[in-house]
This record gives sequence, structure tokens and C-alpha cells, in this order.
Amino acid sequence: MSFGLVTGEPAAPESLAVVSISGHPFGAMEPAGPPRPLSDVRLLAPVLPSKVVAFARTYAEHARELGSEVPDAPMMFIKPSTSVIGPGDPIRYPRQSHEVHHEAELAVVIGRLCRDVPMSRVPEVVLGYTCGNDVTARDLQRSDGQWSRAKGFDTFCPLGPWVETQIDPSDVRVTCTVGGQVRQDGRTSLLLFPVAELVSYVSEAMTLLPGDVILTGTPAGVGPLSVGDEVSVTVEGVGTLTNRVVGRD
Repeated sequence: MSFGLVTGEPAAPESLAVVSISGHPFGAMEPAGPPRPLSDVRLLAPVLPSKVVAFARTYAEHARELGSEVPDAPMMFIKPSTSVIGPGDPIRYPRQSHEVHHEAELAVVIGRLCRDVPMSRVPEVVLGYTCGNDVTARDLQRSDGQWSRAKGFDTFCPLGPWVETQIDPSDVRVTCTVGGQVRQDGRTSLLLFPVAELVSYVSEAMTLLPGDVILTGTPAGVGPLSVGDEVSVTVEGVGTLTNRVVGRD
């Protein structure tokens, strides 16, 4: 198991290759072997964060579809690091829930230790961006009155397929399909709070470490997942993250 650098053109999957690097991606990246076809490599979650900080109701239409008020300030919560899985890993449907939903999101990956970051300097602390799925047990979210259990089950934070370092996150398309059918389709330009503001907001409350992940919120169209479903999150300029839903037992 090692970190690697993906090369090639995502629009031409046959061109994609992976070069292993020595150490980690939060500094100078030195090749540690020859390129290997992506098809020969199993991709894991691109980072193992100390924490995943997420935001709720950052898209007005999503707030309205849940019957919630549009917030005046960002609404922040945390998903445990144990909820993280990678592309192709199964999302396990918990026995305690009967209403598990997908939530497609742009995820920010922090690249250096930081705190109290002004918005103008946020690009300096970001390694890049990936796809995230803030899987949620919606019935437990309602019944518990707080969100830790509903959003914190093991496997409830798929991330991947890799970290893209060269995109402008201010206006990218975020989509979700289930069984090939489009459920969510939005753009980050519709965020109530820009990506830089969300990162800065988190950093005012807590120290961020390299590899920490910030989920920026989900556009409208969240909906149920069932055992056997294949759910895919695509972020324009990044790639597609696909996972299958399986039973807990």
C-alpha cells in the first residue's frame, strides 16, 4: 500500500496510469517506481483524515427539499474518520435504519497544518479536491435530534477516486446517479457560502491537519439508497466515485 500519482487523461481511461511515490503527498513527491496501468491498481480512499468536517444546507434548494430554513451562517458537523471508505468499497446499510440517503459533494483535502486561515489564503492550505458522499440515515437524523449517529456509521463517507490539485472549485458540476439514473445535478457556484469561506470558517474553530477533509454540502435531489444499488458521485474536473450498497450482515 502506498500513495501514488495518477497520470493520463480521465476522458481516456486507457491512458491512466499510477506512479508510486515515496512518503506522502503533503510535500515533494518523488517517484518510487515505474508507471502501472490504473486497471492493475486497487484504489483506496485517497487520504486517511484525522477528521471529516461537513456542512449542512449550503445549497438553498437542498434546504428547501428537507423543509429546513436557509441558514444565515454555515452549519458545521463532524463525521468520524472511521466512516471513510474508498472507491469500490461497499456502503453497508445499518440494521438500525430504514431510510439511508446519498448526498453527493465536492470534498476539500487539506494539505498543511493550519488554523485561523483568512479566505484570501485558503488556496495555500488546500492540497486539492475529491468526490465525497455524505451518506446519511435520514430516519435516525430525524429521531435523534442531532446527527452524529445518522452520519457517522462505518462506510458512510466514501471518498475518491483521487485528489485533483488543478481545478477551480468555484463553479464545478456535482452529480449523483443511482443505478445509472441521475438523482442530483448541481454546481458549486450555487453554494450559499463559497468554498474558501467554508475552509476559513472551520479553521477558526479547530486546527486542520494534512489529509483532513471538508465536505462542502450537497445540492438538491438527495434520496434513498437500497441494498444492491450502485451509487456514483461525479465532480467535474475530478472524476467519479462509485460504491455499491450491501447489507450489514
